[in-house]
Amino acid sequence: MEKIYRKLITYSLALLMIIPVFSLAINVASAQGLDPWGGHQQDVTNIGLGSNDPRTIAANVIKVILGFLGIVAVIIILLGGFKWMTAAGNEDKVEEAKKLITAGIIGLVIILAAYGIATFVINSLMTATGS
Repeated sequence: MEKIYRKLITYSLALLMIIPVFSLAINVASAQGLDPWGGHQQDVTNIGLGSNDPRTIAANVIKVILGFLGIVAVIIILLGGFKWMTAAGNEDKVEEAKKLITAGIIGLVIILAAYGIATFVINSLMTATGS
């Protein structure tokens, strides 16, 4: 009987969390900016997406992703250094730390090369298309 009450409470809480999501979806998905409850016409011409060039957006996304990956690679190198410093002479831990540092450096080189290639390709596309 207790299991039934737990399931009932769990499903009730889940339902209470899901209902607001669906009510917001109705408002967002209303046709031509009309309020589904008979409200006023909303301005759908200015939706705030911006007028940036898709190539510029793609370049910015690539830069952000590569920047994040660079941070991850540096963290891996720092983690390897920390493991090496705390190895206390244990050769297995030292070897594991060396592998981490090597992997981090290789990853960082690959990320920097990808950044250089992406920058070259995007700059070439921008100059080839005249913008």
